[in-house]
Amino acid sequence: MRGWSWAAGGTALGLAALMVAAWHVASPRAVAAPTDERDVQAGRALFATHCATCHGDGGRGDGASAASFATRPSDLADGRLMNGLPDEFLVSVITHGGPAQGLAPTMPPFDRTLSADQIRRIVSFVRTLARPEYRGGPPDLARPGRAPRQPIFFNHVIHAGSFQIPCQYCHADARRSEYAGLPSVERCVGCHKIIGVADNPEIGKIHEYARRGEPIPWVRVFKVPEFTYFPHKAHVGADVACQTCHGPIERMPVVGGETGPSLRNDLAHLVGLHPPQRPLTMGWCIDCHRRENATRATRAPLDCVTCHH
Repeated sequence: MRGWSWAAGGTALGLAALMVAAWHVASPRAVAAPTDERDVQAGRALFATHCATCHGDGGRGDGASAASFATRPSDLADGRLMNGLPDEFLVSVITHGGPAQGLAPTMPPFDRTLSADQIRRIVSFVRTLARPEYRGGPPDLARPGRAPRQPIFFNHVIHAGSFQIPCQYCHADARRSEYAGLPSVERCVGCHKIIGVADNPEIGKIHEYARRGEPIPWVRVFKVPEFTYFPHKAHVGADVACQTCHGPIERMPVVGGETGPSLRNDLAHLVGLHPPQRPLTMGWCIDCHRRENATRATRAPLDCVTCHH
């Protein structure tokens, strides 16, 4: 695990209290961290051989080789950052290297050096280093459909899940306008003037856009029809969690969503079946308003003119 650095910086959304059942997020089979002490001890030995040179015996990023990196290796003992990461994320980084999750390439892949079981044991040992103590982490990574390739690999698992920077730090217009907005180059550079600048090509792209004076051409993921008025401000004011509409973004390496109308769903309703409404459709929004009115007395409007005017 040489040179694993959090070279992607930070931005987070806080965990949602509510998730709408209609969100179907495909995720690989869970990578369960073993609790067997023999696995932990085996992981300790593997860590000492393959990881301690950079991360140090205690995982604090102070190994003998750490000084040679532009960005210090990650402190694996900092539970504030580590405990919010799924095991699957850690396995991915060790197996495929830092770039697999938007981190610096100074963290090399170990898929040809270590077996899947050995990597799992290293993760098991690393979990014992965390302070505050690791007591079980979030579910696996979420890999939604229709996740477009973005110009920069901005991994929400790091920014939202680990660093837990509020959604509105990047999407600052959500609380005051119809649109949530996207982070400007200046907002990104604000974090990345130092973090990962020297050794992460993804962060290098940010500085290239800044140097040219160009906005980052982010690819839009969520959109309602043009004839629909959807104000983010009202929903933020009503304490609707971002994940209620956008899914578990803090677990998405790349954001996407199976949203909007579907012919299959429409036909199922036509023949008398009642599948869940698809996210960001009119029926889904109305169901949410009714549910909120019944459970929280929010007085969410149900009039057509509210969204279509």
